[in-house]
Amino acid sequence: MTSPDLTSTITSHILEKIDNFQANTIGIILGSGLGEAIATLDDAIEIPYSDIPDLPQSTVKGHSGRLIYGFMDKKPVLVFSGRFHLYEGYTAAEACITIRIMGTLGIKKVFITNAAGAINPQFDAGDLMLITDHINFTGQSPLTGHNYEEWGLRFPDMSKVYCANLRATALEAAKAVSVRLERGVYIQLSGPNLETPAETRMFKLLGGDAVGMSTAIEAVTAVHMGMKVMGIACLTNKNLPDCMAETTHEGVIEQASKSSVAMSALVREIISRLD
Repeated sequence: MTSPDLTSTITSHILEKIDNFQANTIGIILGSGLGEAIATLDDAIEIPYSDIPDLPQSTVKGHSGRLIYGFMDKKPVLVFSGRFHLYEGYTAAEACITIRIMGTLGIKKVFITNAAGAINPQFDAGDLMLITDHINFTGQSPLTGHNYEEWGLRFPDMSKVYCANLRATALEAAKAVSVRLERGVYIQLSGPNLETPAETRMFKLLGGDAVGMSTAIEAVTAVHMGMKVMGIACLTNKNLPDCMAETTHEGVIEQASKSSVAMSALVREIISRLD
């Protein structure tokens, strides 16, 4: 069970390995195949998840399972390269422990990235999509169970999950580095099976533009802890229900890896513009 005591213990282990951690650090979670999106940080300290006691382990190909602390444009950044998913058997609360750790460390801004399938026919594989809102279709909430008041309210408002100021900065940054950045609604499923043509039609009718297996519950957790959230989806495949091509996890990772250059350029430009 995730609790303040557990996250405090984990953060203590992390701080034993990072002796210069700064309070204004920006948090980043990297999705499938996006490990190279933050290829190099200045003065980087890398910690394998396996070296952090009590931290869950990422079991999915494309998630390297490394915690990286360093500097980007002289700004401190903490990167979780690899996340935890519901389909791995973790509860929603356990899958979001990365966010709880960031909040416990005092991080106020978090960038959440993922690999997703495009269901908006105007979007293409290889595009990046700025998440404007989400639909949690997992049937699970990371806030179920006992509420710890030191983390947040029992009934947190979710009318503005994705920070408008961060989104505006992202759009300006995308123009500056000539990266195509779409905008849309992201739908999270529990996975691991991919969506059927009928499900894809339904998600489109619900107003979704992209679909994946992470992010929404992490964003909810971040808002619960009072953090400002930005979400960017790397669209790795195009789901057209009337002519759906077979999608493989290997193909998703391959496309995400190709998009890492654009993702890296965008994230670096965004961070350079933050106070």
